[in-house]
Amino acid sequence: MASAMKGWAWQCANALQLAFTAAWTAVWISLALGVVALTGRRDWALRMASSCWAPGLLGGAGARLRVEGVERIDWSRPYLLVANHQSVIDVCALFRAVPVPLRFLLKREMTRVPFVGWYARVTGMLFIDREDRRAGPLLRRDAAGMLRRGESLCLFPEGTRSLTGAVAPFKAGALQSAIDAGVAVLPVAIEGAGAVLPVDGLFRVRPGRIRVRVGTPLPTQGAQGQPDRQVLAAQAHAAVVALLRRPA
Repeated sequence: MASAMKGWAWQCANALQLAFTAAWTAVWISLALGVVALTGRRDWALRMASSCWAPGLLGGAGARLRVEGVERIDWSRPYLLVANHQSVIDVCALFRAVPVPLRFLLKREMTRVPFVGWYARVTGMLFIDREDRRAGPLLRRDAAGMLRRGESLCLFPEGTRSLTGAVAPFKAGALQSAIDAGVAVLPVAIEGAGAVLPVDGLFRVRPGRIRVRVGTPLPTQGAQGQPDRQVLAAQAHAAVVALLRRPA
């Protein structure tokens, strides 16, 4: 009986959290779209995500965010951030952790999501159609152009969220954009997000701590020339795994 009551209480709490998430997202994205329409400043809309939208959703989920290593990075430079992927709340954690406007590589299906898709288009996010084999070269060109303009981009090179927390091998194709642009790859490890908002189930939120650990940039240019993208992907994967294994 007690177990059933506890389960019912969590279902009610999660239903309220889902309603809050939808309303909070609609309000802040509407405001951000208005800012872009009035000023043309897409970077302001991205700042609103990091300073208002993301912390509200993290707080609503009962997530306590801890960020490590961000102070060692020269954020005046653009980076291609590569992170492991545990949960949809990863995006909130990264928005909050990274102190510069951050864009993401998203699935093409996200363009059909109300508010989120509109915001992503307006702020210059990139999209990938995983069913279209011709999309890769165009994506790499657009990503390299973004990095050359001094804009930082984040991608999840596993390709999908992890069900177990294990980090799958990184797909190397998108890392070519960093090589083409001569921009360093920045490994980022996310821990705990999968426990706060698991992949399985319908919005089954549980309070917890999320850690975002920022590693050391991996150069794409140097005395020995440009690295092979497969080698670069393996180095980035090893760096993320090492960050996850670091003691709290």
